[in-house]
Amino acid sequence: MIIKEVRGKAPQYGKNCFFADNATIIGEVIMGNECSVWFNAVVRGDVHFIKMGDKVNVQDGAVIHCTYQKCPVTIGNNVSIGHNAIVHGCTIEDNVLIGMGSIVMDECVVESNAIIAAGAVVTKGTRVQSGCIYAGVPAKNIGKVSPELSTGEIQRIADNYVTYASWFKEGDTV
Repeated sequence: MIIKEVRGKAPQYGKNCFFADNATIIGEVIMGNECSVWFNAVVRGDVHFIKMGDKVNVQDGAVIHCTYQKCPVTIGNNVSIGHNAIVHGCTIEDNVLIGMGSIVMDECVVESNAIIAAGAVVTKGTRVQSGCIYAGVPAKNIGKVSPELSTGEIQRIADNYVTYASWFKEGDTV
């Protein structure tokens, strides 16, 4: 894993975090407890800050980045960033699932309890309403997150990634 200080700012993280061997975490990154950054994922806080709450998983190949001096990234608690997703210069509130291969652009706000479908592109400045599912290119509201989706997907995936990370604890959990 690469954990690198840039411009005098070094990543900080809470308890029981897991970083894969080839994960990259750079600069002004602050993450809470039980977070995980998986294989080939990049969390790059070199041009602005990235703040993540507790129980955030950044899955394989995902990229989290900012816009220089303009758009930081803030991520709440219990958030899953799917494989190969891009989260750039935006705010993701609590209990959110960002689907595989999706893109969330600068100045977007994804409110709590929302789902961004796999492959969706959330264009600059979009506000994703709490409890809604956004899909497509550009992403649009296609419905509500049911209680079954909330527990069966958002909560289940976040919990599963804490479990998966525990499998790698031998010497790799920080």
